[in-house]
Amino acid sequence: MKRNTGFILAGLLVSLLLAGVVSNFASGSPDGLDSASTQGCELADEEIVDGTCMASGAQDHELADSPFADYGLTAVDNDFISTVVAGAVGVLLTFAVAGGLFWLARGRRPEETADASTDAPAGASASSGVSAGER
Repeated sequence: MKRNTGFILAGLLVSLLLAGVVSNFASGSPDGLDSASTQGCELADEEIVDGTCMASGAQDHELADSPFADYGLTAVDNDFISTVVAGAVGVLLTFAVAGGLFWLARGRRPEETADASTDAPAGASASSGVSAGER
């Protein structure tokens, strides 16, 4: 486990930087799906005001008013800080859940038993009791 700790912490740090800082520089423009689903409709402030398109019957998600809606923290007025906090919390929660699942699913090692194999000399075979030189 000790040799993996540095790798895991480095991955966590990179994930925190990407989610918390770099995500602030992502484009705010609609992606291809948003653009295609609103073709044929007139938009005003990103709201459909007229026309018929795929998105005309769209509704807000049930959790649209949640604290972390729209990749930010609604309690924070600064957009940059809001995105940093939401990204960091998301990474830490994901890391905690994934770490917990890996911890639960990991293979348990059998308990060490004190037998002849632990007391045998370095060149001896534990199963036959014959050293490597006598074979």
